[in-house]
Amino acid sequence: MMMSLDDKGSVQIQTKVLPQDSWTQVSCPCCVSKQVESLVLIQLSDNVQPVTKRWLISLIEASKRHGGAALLAHPGEDECGDVIVVSAPRCTFLKATEDLGLCKKYHNEDMVAFSYHDRDNFSNVDDMQEFLTLAERQYIVKNELDSLQAQKKQRIPGVPEAPGVLEAWENICQKLVRAGVIKDIFPLHDQQRLNDLGRRWYSKKQIWGQPLDAIQSYFGSTVAFYFSFLDFYTWALVPPAFLGLVLTFLLPGGGGVVKEQAVEGVMEDDDDGPSVSGHMVQAVFSMLWSTLFIELWKRRSSSLSHRWGTLNLAERFAGPRPGFQGTLGLNPETGRLEPLFPEWQRQLRVGLVSLPLVGLFMGLVVLGMTGFYRGEALVQGFHQDSGSLFSGALLYLPSMAHIVYTNMLGNVYHAVAMQLTEWENHREESSFQNHHTTKVLLFTFFNNFAVLFHIAFYKQDLPLLRKRLASMLIGNQLMNQCTEVVVPFMVDRFLSAPHKKEQEDDLEMDKLRAQRSLPPFPGLFAEYIELLLQFGYLSLFSCVYPLTAVLLLLNNITEIRGDAYKFCKLFRKPFSAPVSNMGVWQTAFEVLGFVSVMSNCWLLLLSPRVQEFCLEGGISGKNIILFAILVEHVLILVKMILAFMIPDEPDWVRIKREQIEFNSMQALGQQKL
Repeated sequence: MMMSLDDKGSVQIQTKVLPQDSWTQVSCPCCVSKQVESLVLIQLSDNVQPVTKRWLISLIEASKRHGGAALLAHPGEDECGDVIVVSAPRCTFLKATEDLGLCKKYHNEDMVAFSYHDRDNFSNVDDMQEFLTLAERQYIVKNELDSLQAQKKQRIPGVPEAPGVLEAWENICQKLVRAGVIKDIFPLHDQQRLNDLGRRWYSKKQIWGQPLDAIQSYFGSTVAFYFSFLDFYTWALVPPAFLGLVLTFLLPGGGGVVKEQAVEGVMEDDDDGPSVSGHMVQAVFSMLWSTLFIELWKRRSSSLSHRWGTLNLAERFAGPRPGFQGTLGLNPETGRLEPLFPEWQRQLRVGLVSLPLVGLFMGLVVLGMTGFYRGEALVQGFHQDSGSLFSGALLYLPSMAHIVYTNMLGNVYHAVAMQLTEWENHREESSFQNHHTTKVLLFTFFNNFAVLFHIAFYKQDLPLLRKRLASMLIGNQLMNQCTEVVVPFMVDRFLSAPHKKEQEDDLEMDKLRAQRSLPPFPGLFAEYIELLLQFGYLSLFSCVYPLTAVLLLLNNITEIRGDAYKFCKLFRKPFSAPVSNMGVWQTAFEVLGFVSVMSNCWLLLLSPRVQEFCLEGGISGKNIILFAILVEHVLILVKMILAFMIPDEPDWVRIKREQIEFNSMQALGQQKL
């Protein structure tokens, strides 16, 4: 099907203003608009029947009272096409804004939780493109589509009987995906705004600073919080990087250079790392830095949440997520008819099934690590006895087998974690994402740091730990730079450019083809995992390798631009739900900050220089351990005091939040009257 939605001849895909007479005629006076903005594309299968497409459009356009989504639908070029372009009328946007708990500017310029009954007192309420961001408008459309449920058992017109039967209260979009009617649903780009954002974001030459408000407006608060955190974290790496350079190059014994000498098969360390004073300074600094970093970020996060209107989100009062299942009944909080599932059953599933299975996979990680060390010992012994080329090649076999094992185990675990989280049956999307993220996070952390902890606290081999940490940092950063910057740039520059030129020469080219051919956005999970691992290397082990922060700082300066380029050029535009913070990721960074106190204390104890210093001072081995425990508890107490003294949100944000809650209660009381 060839489809032209405007007369500009541009091949770039963006939100379009389609002919007004092709959209649904809205009867509500408050929804009359001169232009209707195309926001979301529903991609249908190639062989979808026209009767099925007409039926779906009628559902999208029907009022909620009649089981519809109360949206606007455009059939594309004709009824036989494989796309439906969707927008929403003003009243749907406004009611959804209240349901989501978004805060908007009141007539006095204060951020206030939006109330539909008080809508005339809010700024820009007559212009949805000013009142709501593009990301918010597109998310609202997707949210309304996801809320479509069959009012009764019925057949889907034009679909074979077996997959085409809708049960009462079954989610319609999910059913159509399973039946092969819907292939994908994704938001449309506004190419002009995207180009403007790119010029302000990844194309500029200055190192620091990002257009966070523009990112939030276009990509949503989920993406904006990630880039804000990445920017804040990169700035925060400057002090530890400076300290690492000082300890490495200016203090005696600070370089931590390991020299290997084959003396009777023993590895010697000519320089055991930082001096006693340097080691202690680095350990204490890491603890204080991680605490201040997390506490100051929480204050920054709350300020951004207020600025972006997500301080008062009310997800628990919204409808259930599409995959939620339960017995049909009245929600005791909202009074709406929806599936209900007892919380105690969910907790039982988590405690009796999910946790033991996660523990089983952790045990498999330990089993793989044990097998790796045993295999390494066997091949080294065989090589010492044989000394042949064949035995030398076998030295690499344990490492290769361990890499294959961990990758296979990780793939299996990710699939199991997703199935477990689905089976737990979480009502809210944020709860589902948090539980799934936590499962994968535990495994990833264990899989990446188990070897380092084993070397540090079981083998107690600090030179080996320093070498392993340095090799992991350098290797990971080089690989990340290659996969996240170089490869995407080469693909976009040399492989995609000829196709773009062909499209520019063909004015009849379907304006949606380019965007539909882009890969879907993979999400922020891998990006957050990368930052969390960085933070772990820095906060847990930097006292044995002070240059950790320097390497991370250099990597992140290019990471910001590379991620921005990928978002704007290489993937489809993602849907982005309004969020008030980083969610479970923030908790993960806090936990790592707490563990860093214990890690640095015991690494300090294991340092040969520190042990030698203590023995010269007449401190016995038992007293050294007692002293380390005492220092650990003192530092934990200092960390807790610091966290308590620094409020999670500035006073002005706390006051604004309390005002929003008070005004919301007053508005609710007036509605009841």
